[in-house]
Amino acid sequence: MKLLSTKATCNSHGQDSSYFLGWQEYEKNPYDQVQNPKGIIQMGLAENQLSFDLLESWLAKNQDVAGFKRDGKSIFRELALFQDYHGLPSFKKALVDFMAEIRGNKVTFDPNHIVLTAGATSANETLMFCLAEKGEAFLLPTPYYPGFDRDLKWRTGVEIVPIQCTSSNNFQITESALQQAHEEAKKKNLRVKGVLVTNPSNPLGTTMSKTELNLLIDFIKDKNMHLISDEIYSGTVFTSPNFVSVMEILKERNDKDFLDANVAERVHIVYSLSKDLGLPGFRVGAIYSDNDTVVAAATKMSSFGLVSSQTQYLLSAMLGDKKFTKNYLSENQKRLKKRQKMLVNGLQKASISCLKTNNAGLFCWVDMRNLLSSNTFEAEMDLWKKILYEVGLNISPGSSCHCTEPGWFRVCFANMSEDTLNLAMKRLKDFVSNTNGEECSSDNKRTRSTQASRSFTRKSISNWVFRLSSRDHHEQEER
Repeated sequence: MKLLSTKATCNSHGQDSSYFLGWQEYEKNPYDQVQNPKGIIQMGLAENQLSFDLLESWLAKNQDVAGFKRDGKSIFRELALFQDYHGLPSFKKALVDFMAEIRGNKVTFDPNHIVLTAGATSANETLMFCLAEKGEAFLLPTPYYPGFDRDLKWRTGVEIVPIQCTSSNNFQITESALQQAHEEAKKKNLRVKGVLVTNPSNPLGTTMSKTELNLLIDFIKDKNMHLISDEIYSGTVFTSPNFVSVMEILKERNDKDFLDANVAERVHIVYSLSKDLGLPGFRVGAIYSDNDTVVAAATKMSSFGLVSSQTQYLLSAMLGDKKFTKNYLSENQKRLKKRQKMLVNGLQKASISCLKTNNAGLFCWVDMRNLLSSNTFEAEMDLWKKILYEVGLNISPGSSCHCTEPGWFRVCFANMSEDTLNLAMKRLKDFVSNTNGEECSSDNKRTRSTQASRSFTRKSISNWVFRLSSRDHHEQEER
């Protein structure tokens, strides 16, 4: 008799992905400017550390809130005692208003339709439990966030079928790719329950166009399925084109009577404060849906991963300060733009380019195909290992994101200081220079070897011809 469950002993968590393996190697040998200057620099972590001073400044000015006080009196007892899983009304109102502000107040959100979860990981998994049965499938455009293999599949038993996107159109979703993925699922006898996208994209760092969003809505309307739009990077858009939420598209179509009511009930949004506000440790996520049944079921499930009352109280005050949120969003986007430019310029000095449509996120989708020894995923892994162990940079290989083309990598830029980023770029440039130098040296060696071989061949042929001529001469004499 087995003492442990299949779930406990199976290997379907995705922890053996190179995405997570890189993290493990970093943790064994983390870079520190003083203690470990030759250690591995973490560029595989999409974390926003650029605007912590703004958050800390607000806390310093609002010490009553940080000290769990209201009007100078402690409310610690009130916050510490039991709270139900619906969440604090003040926080839910502040959160939906913040979401609307990020979207330029072009759309509004009803606090009664939001479900609080312990981060976006919990939100995505909860939606899987609500929308699909074990063995059913969701379509995801490639490349996609490696953690989805864990978040969507591990405990739910839901399958992922990739929508194959390519660099030929900057990895945008096409109708043919959607249809092809749907057909692939049917061949595998998988019932497709919906499509999940990240907008802005992780790992591409791009925003979806209105054309793509309309295509997705038409697709789910035609196929009678769901659409999940993970919009946790919505506040990180630092240059044009601007972010367009799927909610804006629904509103536009509804205004023009192009939308059936039940289609809106099959579109769901995932959000979190981990990226836009840089608070992954606070574990604040949310599901927004116009489907009452989904909201009710997800609310019940949220009891397995609640947001603490203390966190809700603190953030309700912070997000309720409109002067602060307006300044934070503007300043944070400026800092992201500056930092992304630093990364792009550093990569260019190493003759490496990024996806040109990168306008959002905490990372760039980097093209290192010119550094591959061959156009294979084996060569990609060889390059990744060299960059990890020899260069000392942990970046995420495209294969871990299920990219269809070898040689692409996700490189993060917002989780380190400028000095650390500059050092990372210097290491990479030196590596590329040395690699090119070795190739040139190898080419020269091959050239010299070829020339020597040709010289040897010419001499050999000459000697062979001479011997042949002598032999012929002797043979002629003998005859």
